[in-house]
Amino acid sequence: MSSNSSGDSYANGDTSGHISTTSTLSSIITDAIQGISTTDQNILTTTINNSKILSSLSSTFANTTSYYMNVSTAPGEICTYPAFHEFPPDLFTNSQRSHGAIILHIFLVIYMFVALSIVCDDYFVASLDKVCERFGFSEDVAGATFMAAGSSAPELFTAIIGVFITKGDVGIGTIVGSAVFNILFVIGICGVLIKQAITLSWWPLCRDSIFYALAIIVLILVVADSKVTWYESLIMLLMYGVYIVIMRYNRTIQCMVTDKLKWLTTEKISANGIIGKQLNKFQGDYEQFGDDDDVFHSSTEEHNEDHTEMQEIPRTNHMSADNYAVNSNIKLTFEEAAFRIMMGHNFRGKCRFTAAARLLISYSKRMKSDTAYLRRQLFKKASRASTMRSYAKSVRNWMSMAYDENIDDWRKIPNMAQEGYLATVKWAIVYPIKTLLYYTVPDSRKPRWEKYFLGTFVMSIVWIFLFSYVTIWMVTYIGYAFHIPDSVMGITFLAAGTSIPDALASVFVAKQGMGDMAVSNCIGSNIFDILLGLSFPWFLKTALVSPGSTAAINSEGMVFSIILLFLTVLLTVGAVHFSGWLLNRCVGITCLSVYTLFLTISVMIECNVFGFVNPPMCAE
Repeated sequence: MSSNSSGDSYANGDTSGHISTTSTLSSIITDAIQGISTTDQNILTTTINNSKILSSLSSTFANTTSYYMNVSTAPGEICTYPAFHEFPPDLFTNSQRSHGAIILHIFLVIYMFVALSIVCDDYFVASLDKVCERFGFSEDVAGATFMAAGSSAPELFTAIIGVFITKGDVGIGTIVGSAVFNILFVIGICGVLIKQAITLSWWPLCRDSIFYALAIIVLILVVADSKVTWYESLIMLLMYGVYIVIMRYNRTIQCMVTDKLKWLTTEKISANGIIGKQLNKFQGDYEQFGDDDDVFHSSTEEHNEDHTEMQEIPRTNHMSADNYAVNSNIKLTFEEAAFRIMMGHNFRGKCRFTAAARLLISYSKRMKSDTAYLRRQLFKKASRASTMRSYAKSVRNWMSMAYDENIDDWRKIPNMAQEGYLATVKWAIVYPIKTLLYYTVPDSRKPRWEKYFLGTFVMSIVWIFLFSYVTIWMVTYIGYAFHIPDSVMGITFLAAGTSIPDALASVFVAKQGMGDMAVSNCIGSNIFDILLGLSFPWFLKTALVSPGSTAAINSEGMVFSIILLFLTVLLTVGAVHFSGWLLNRCVGITCLSVYTLFLTISVMIECNVFGFVNPPMCAE
């Protein structure tokens, strides 16, 4: 009876009874050994020692399998538990997914990318803008915190889901891959697609790149031992606080640095023959502007701080009507052609003057009704006001402002004959998402819902989480079906999907000649992703949810991918500096080539080509 109770206690995890029973058996065996011969004693002692060794090995193997949280299908093989088991089952079996059903998962993931882009642009960022206005945040601080969160919300929620639900590397893989995608692919595609080289301001690029490089170095040190503690995540959060302070006093710091480094000012850069030719050129029919150091000097040296706010936005120098006509290549009307003829030397002076005046009036009317011209002036004002406005208003916000579309235009069915099949297909794709959001999220952009901006903020977060959850859910099945590790899916598929909207917007503004805004948006969002997107879920888990625990990094190869990320920053800044602070086709091709090389090496590392660093998923 005593033996049975002891066995039951051991089976239930209570080892106290097992220990006392073992002690009793040891004393009985010792008494028995004394009554047998010396040879038999040696044989029996060796047998007991061997049993203890086997018990120790068995305990060690049990601890190892418990650490990896899986049951290996082959003896001695180490594998990770498939992440899709952390989600509800889908409607298909493994056989059905392998015979084509996985295509539906891929389509659903792409559709979720579209949904995330819509909810972030139309609702979440708008609510953040209202929050900043209501609580009086400065544009620099608001841009570095709330607006950065608006453009990087999918990556943030992906990291949260990766830490608390999948317990894998999909979160950190997505953020590392998104960072490389932004700094190499987006800048590269901007350089390739623009028609003329764009002059970049040295200060925002150097400022963000230096702090970004420091953030990557800290991240390398944090994940080097494949686990993250609460104080390591806290250090990253504090670093982001330092970044906010730098953004708050950005103008003062730039003036100090510029005064110390005279050789990096606009005068020195403009002295270069290649750059000097580019300063006043046009980007197609869009005006190209130079460095904005003069804006910062004028805002700090003139008068006092009471006038600084007015000096931040200089007056926009509108193009003259005759220059507008020449540069826009407009077609003359019959009346304008007659005025041009009457301006000839064959007519008297008064007649020529009257014709010229009427022609200028006609040009001016056409210029003011030209939406493309008005859009260019909006971008010009935004770019010359301050480099920091690229943070306070993300590139996607500026693009929507430029188009000035009606908020409820999506409710109208496009005319296929006038707008074409593509516009109709686009409307059909986004209509279900916009309808769902229209009836569940108050639109704070409208006057009637403006006071409910907090409701917009909360409901936007709910939908971003749900869309991100479905995205990761489907991606885990896709990765399992094609035997792709979670880290690889994050670095490639998820990173590109969550960053494509910002990539398209960056290309758009780069074509307007606003290279600073495009580049600053790419690097600035990466700083948010690393210092807050990764550290925030880590801190929640290790300090609040499970105090004293650690967040595990399953793949030891992730640190090599982060080191490659650090090298990409150096190569990008080096390529821009070598080109004379120009964003041109050469820089674009260089960035795209390095991005292809990064993906190739990272995928090979995560797939254990160079050595075993990432345990594969267990077969079922």
